[in-house]
Amino acid sequence: MKSKNTFDVIVVGSGMSGGYAAKEFCEKGYKTLVLDRGEMVKHREYKTEGKAPWEMPFRGEVPDEIKATQEIQKDVYIYNDFTRHHLINDQDHPYVQKKPFIWYRSSTIGGKSLIWGRQSYRWSALDFQSNKLDGHGIDWPVRYEDIAPWYDKVEPFVGISGSYENLKVLPDGKFLPALPLNVVERDMKKKIETAFPDRHFIPARVAHLTQPTEEHLALGRAQCQARSECPRGCSFGAYYSSNSAALPAAESTGNLTLTANAQVQSVIYDEKTGKASGVRYVDMLTNETVEVFAKVVFMCASTLASVQILLNSTSKTFPNGIGNRHDILGRYIMDHCGGGGASGMVPGYLENYYKGRRPGGVYIPRFRNINKQEESFKRGYGFQCGASRAGWQWAKNGKGIGESFKARVRQPGNWYFTLWGFGESLPDYDNRVYLHESKKDKWGMPLLVTDVEIKANEKAMIKDMSDTAVEMLTAAGLENIKGFEGEAPPGGAIHEMGGACMGNDVKTSYLNKWNQCHEVSNLFVTDGAAFSSVSCVNPSITFMAFTSRAVDYADKQLSAKTI
Repeated sequence: MKSKNTFDVIVVGSGMSGGYAAKEFCEKGYKTLVLDRGEMVKHREYKTEGKAPWEMPFRGEVPDEIKATQEIQKDVYIYNDFTRHHLINDQDHPYVQKKPFIWYRSSTIGGKSLIWGRQSYRWSALDFQSNKLDGHGIDWPVRYEDIAPWYDKVEPFVGISGSYENLKVLPDGKFLPALPLNVVERDMKKKIETAFPDRHFIPARVAHLTQPTEEHLALGRAQCQARSECPRGCSFGAYYSSNSAALPAAESTGNLTLTANAQVQSVIYDEKTGKASGVRYVDMLTNETVEVFAKVVFMCASTLASVQILLNSTSKTFPNGIGNRHDILGRYIMDHCGGGGASGMVPGYLENYYKGRRPGGVYIPRFRNINKQEESFKRGYGFQCGASRAGWQWAKNGKGIGESFKARVRQPGNWYFTLWGFGESLPDYDNRVYLHESKKDKWGMPLLVTDVEIKANEKAMIKDMSDTAVEMLTAAGLENIKGFEGEAPPGGAIHEMGGACMGNDVKTSYLNKWNQCHEVSNLFVTDGAAFSSVSCVNPSITFMAFTSRAVDYADKQLSAKTI
């Protein structure tokens, strides 16, 4: 039985990090087992793709009785009748919020790679130095130069559309042609960059194929059709997901074993060898406990899930979680802070419209605290933004009937421009998660407790987002400008990171510079849990770059028989 359940590598999770780890290991010839608690979803078997509202049982809406089973998930921005099946049932997967934390979670193979926002930006040299410069958090054991070659490797496979800008704070990558700005955005760019020379108004960099390469076509991927159905799943493979790219590439090698409905509960530690020997999971359909074995274990289950599993991996040597001799596991949990921005009406341009449903808008990279500390808060933020015309939605609650009402509904409204800020939260040792001492889920997994909050620095940053957004829209000549500065609980940006941070010192960090556990040499963590800070840009492409680098290192160590 053990022989049957033995592999070269076990990867826990099949999303952005796990899918890519599987591809890399399989292509290097390793028999690789991928375990995921989600249900099986194969590429091109997306059950709501292409369906019209009248083909759905609730016409795209979700009844209150179903929302009650997804009390947390129902608030995610993509949630509707077409996408709710991609998100977990919160009643089956509870957690304890000592302080409010929004934990959005996937329910399928491919993880959040099926439902992510697809914004893809490299971190900058400043991002990897900030902890050391201002003394918050653990100094990263790597710098941008260490990761840049791995961005170079990952980006062409993913397929990222973007423009070359030569900005130090937002390094260029290997891009497909950028999605064009619309007519209002082109004019906004001139006005904002003229009024604020330190601010750059560029096309969003998104993981959508604008001009597929031979590598993309060989996987069956095609150009983006601008349907705006991304979170349902895309049979064209036009946006990157594990399901459309990494997992098929892994499967084509013949070295992949993919197991769905497998709730990994712990990493098995061998007291004799001092290494991880495998993992223990529960088959969520049969409740059977299964042990599987491998030379190397890669944790890629997503930030909080990976930390939960590692904390539950107890042994005589590590009673508080595998590799957690110094109580660092679960510390420094972070998410981007947001909620600050502004919106306004753009006068004119009523003779102009746009075609298709472009999957990317505009990005204004960080401009605060770059060369020196200038503001009342540390670190900085960027804006994701865009211009569009008001549509027919007003008519759902509007008054009218007959021919004149129909004519008004067909006529698009005014143009509007909105900026949403995404800021960098400071690493904080006391922002943490841990296991509840007695409560467990239906499969026997101890519940995670979230004890995380935004603090004064983030609150000051959110206020500045709003004030600055209003300032820019005013300078651009917009009308009816409204600023906003809501303080959503952590988790709301869906960019949670930390908990198994990288660093140089075993007493203050969980992983070394290779994403390798300091105290268990064949255990690696390459999802967001490994991150020692959060930058202010979307992290997924950086997860993948670190994963590629860690796989390469593990491969070399396996060949040398040092792990």
